[in-house]
Amino acid sequence: MAESLVESKSRLGSVAARGAAVTLVGQVAKFVIQFGGILILARLLTPEAFGLVAMVTAIVGVGEVLRDFGLSSAAIQAKSLTQGQRSNLFWINTSIGGLLAVGFAASAPLIAGLYNDDRLVAVTRVLAITFLMNGLTTQFRAHLSREMRFGQLAVADVLAQSAGLGVGIALASNGFGYWSIVWQQIVQSGLTLVLTAAFSRWVPSLPARGESMRGLMSFGWNLMATQLLQYLSKNIDSVLVGSRYGATDLGYYNRATQIVNGPLNQINVPATTVALPILSRLQDDKPRYDRFILRGQTTLMSVVVAGFLFLASQADAFVEVLLGNNWLASTEIFRLIAIGAAFQGASYATYWVFLSKGLTRSMLRYAVVARTLSISLLVGGAFIGVTAVAGAFALGVALTWPLGIFWISRISDAPARKMFISGLRTLGLYGASALVAYWMGRYVGFGGLGQIAAGGLAMVAVLVAAAALFPTYRQDVRDIRGVVELVRSKV
Repeated sequence: MAESLVESKSRLGSVAARGAAVTLVGQVAKFVIQFGGILILARLLTPEAFGLVAMVTAIVGVGEVLRDFGLSSAAIQAKSLTQGQRSNLFWINTSIGGLLAVGFAASAPLIAGLYNDDRLVAVTRVLAITFLMNGLTTQFRAHLSREMRFGQLAVADVLAQSAGLGVGIALASNGFGYWSIVWQQIVQSGLTLVLTAAFSRWVPSLPARGESMRGLMSFGWNLMATQLLQYLSKNIDSVLVGSRYGATDLGYYNRATQIVNGPLNQINVPATTVALPILSRLQDDKPRYDRFILRGQTTLMSVVVAGFLFLASQADAFVEVLLGNNWLASTEIFRLIAIGAAFQGASYATYWVFLSKGLTRSMLRYAVVARTLSISLLVGGAFIGVTAVAGAFALGVALTWPLGIFWISRISDAPARKMFISGLRTLGLYGASALVAYWMGRYVGFGGLGQIAAGGLAMVAVLVAAAALFPTYRQDVRDIRGVVELVRSKV
């Protein structure tokens, strides 16, 4: 019998809030672990060590997109899903993961040749194991997400990340260098598989004939192709920097991007985990769908845009505090990547519209246009320098945000115009407040934590003044407060 996603609409707000609450707790824990790891490992390992592993992970990540094949989202988004369909998806993901593990292990000499570094042969072959483990994990995670068991997902992620970091720190402290990072990833993937399988309490059947898979595979194919283009546009910069400028420069670039992308993913991924199943259920209720997407966009942007523009405004101080003076060469890279991250956060509501309405074919066409633009900018930047690559990344993301809004306005009944106006207003407010914070942090004469504090106070002062003077911002505050209070009531 098919598992239906039909549920009383009166419960969706409560379900969304409860899901947001438990994922928030999990993401805070992961954020603390991740940033603790950044601070510790940056003082135990050299930029070259991070750069060597980043050379491989930039390419391995392409395989990760292929391994998922968009089927985790297909399983979550489907209105109904039989045991046979779910089992078939499990075996498809596992088979793809196994094939990729063998393929990448065999191609290790080619990857090492791309960067002209023989050490990458062994690194690539060990990391290839993660394809099989993650392939096995995919549908267990999708099952937990589909059933909105966000607490168990959070526990699995936090425990796996903690164990991986513990192994990484132990190895780095004992002189294992870049292998510390490699085994950190292996342990994290392996424990995630064990925990999600145990929590899901679901056992896949043997592959089933006669099950309708066409719709799921079509959804997954279009999403996978889109995600592949997105990944290439976001990670080809690492390949370009590593192949053109070497492991040390890539190490600086990689740590700057990790400081930014780590917290960005801790916010955007769980937000999508909660939003996608809710929006999918509201597809036929336009008024409630529109309210949910607009409030969700405002809340997400108020966290992401404000946070990352503030990071950009105090880039030198954050690099000094988080990584130490040996990493100050990455300051301008960090600043530009943080600006790009703010626009990535602005774009996520558009991504929710594409997925929740099943518009993956159109999303693929959009991605071809948007990601071609981004990749072209990155390639051009690589001929100038490492900082120019970071600037090209930020510019590409900034241009694709309005393009995405325009695209969904042509293919769906989503409130695209309202989304654009609301997003532009939010970007304007936080952009202006970040400029004030930049000036304050730069000219008060403090450094490190003192500079961050001065800039933060200046930014808060601007935001408070805007809320006091402009009714639209006061309404945004009320909307955000309503979401926060609903979430807190479910913790």
